[in-house]
Amino acid sequence: MASVAWLIIGFLTFHFMTGLLWLAWAINFIIFLLWFWVLWFFRLPNRIHSTGEDKIVAPADGKVVVIEETFEPEYFKDKRLQVSIFMSPLNVHVNRNPISGVVKYMKYHAGKYLVAWHPKSSTENERTTVVIGNDRMELLMRQIAGAMARRICYYVKEGDKVQQNDEFGFIRFGSRVDVFFPVGTKLDVKIGDVVQGGVTVLAHLS
Repeated sequence: MASVAWLIIGFLTFHFMTGLLWLAWAINFIIFLLWFWVLWFFRLPNRIHSTGEDKIVAPADGKVVVIEETFEPEYFKDKRLQVSIFMSPLNVHVNRNPISGVVKYMKYHAGKYLVAWHPKSSTENERTTVVIGNDRMELLMRQIAGAMARRICYYVKEGDKVQQNDEFGFIRFGSRVDVFFPVGTKLDVKIGDVVQGGVTVLAHLS
């Protein structure tokens, strides 16, 4: 779609701006930069994924910005250990299942577009909540749209069987993913760490 739009705009600018070729070239250069950025944003790099029933793998690329115990009001309705991964517009924005299991809960919430690191973004922004459960645990993930994001994509529904590292969603143009662990989970990451979805292990189950 982006390539077709670039070709059409390029044809029109050179066709109707024959007397202003410098301007036509400038417009096409800007369009090229936008086209390249869109392709870069939607990239899906090949990676060797981390796997294992005892591993909880990062669901997203980005930087760990929050690690704290907090009350989770939507599904568990108790205290959980929250790990938040901030995804800048330069990160890969594919979201992956951190564990294998069954989708126990799935809900989309319309909402605001506060900056992704705002304390109220997890409860007021556009978001989805996904809970995956297996014989060993239930894990809640929350996709949160940021100030630039205007659409959250998700590919799963309640009752689906999912595999670790398979794609469960995508967030466009800057966002955050929160993961809620049982309190007491020993994490393998700390605030400030840069993680890769499907590769970095957030925690090991004992």
